[in-house]
Amino acid sequence: MPQWLLNRLFESKDQPKPTFAIQGTINWMRALSEIINSDQFSDEITNDIYKKVQRRPKNEIADTLVFENMLMAYHNLAALDSLDKDVTHKYDVIRSAIVSWYYSTYFAASAMVAASSGLQQETHTATAKVWHSDFAEKGLLPYPFNLCLSTLVLKDVKSQIKDLRAGNSHNLNVYSSNLDEAKGACLSYLSGTADYKKWEVEERIKASSDFKKLGVDNFKTKAAQSLRDSSLTKGQINYLFQAFRYRGKANYRDSIFLSYGNSYEDKMDLFVSDLKDVTSAFIRVASIYCQKRVVKGDWELFTSDLEENTRLTLPINIMKI
Repeated sequence: MPQWLLNRLFESKDQPKPTFAIQGTINWMRALSEIINSDQFSDEITNDIYKKVQRRPKNEIADTLVFENMLMAYHNLAALDSLDKDVTHKYDVIRSAIVSWYYSTYFAASAMVAASSGLQQETHTATAKVWHSDFAEKGLLPYPFNLCLSTLVLKDVKSQIKDLRAGNSHNLNVYSSNLDEAKGACLSYLSGTADYKKWEVEERIKASSDFKKLGVDNFKTKAAQSLRDSSLTKGQINYLFQAFRYRGKANYRDSIFLSYGNSYEDKMDLFVSDLKDVTSAFIRVASIYCQKRVVKGDWELFTSDLEENTRLTLPINIMKI
């Protein structure tokens, strides 16, 4: 039988092919997991990055935000753990698993921001921007979570990606089986996210009154390019922006690709496990940083309290320092 729903979606909107979309989804997480399970990622590396981080003056409100957000990150990790261990047919839960992965990442990053600047942002984009300035641009993240770009201007993005690649030619089409392939895939996803964010900026500019005053419909003129590039120069890509795009593909834009068409059953079990491993690694980074910033001894009180009072089945070892 023809794929009736897929054909209908193609007729009504710009619908990515399910095979292409799901390959990129699986392959990025496989690459991240390959790296965090290698000698390129460890507590020792993270501790070395944060060795000069100073404990801040007492700030009970900000510290409470840290603990609240870390609880939510831990809760979403517990959901991922159950989806990994207790569900036989992973296709049934894959979209929910990605959402749990995203929110665990988002809440852990929010805890880091609260520990750094003491602030709670109103939107996910605002959180990603503060996280960029507080961590990504300051070199306060271990690889691969430190991969970032501080511009969306095409020629600058290409130059920075080329430098980061250092001759690595692997891309997101590869299901990583070694560290070199994983690094190449991660850089492809970074570049792809930059392309997507560039498109978003251009669409927003096209709808602006300043662009309409130019009387053009593209960016071929110098005036249109100047208007575009002034916004692209301020653009940012980091792990949170990539996570936001990843969750959006799963939960909103590409509705069909996670549960329809060609079967990737042989990769689904490992995919959910990869989501959990990458989430655990990110929460570990957040825990090490936050413990250094909150009132001395309170992190230990926080983890001990969870051990005694949480109803979740996942051990809290990932947050114990």
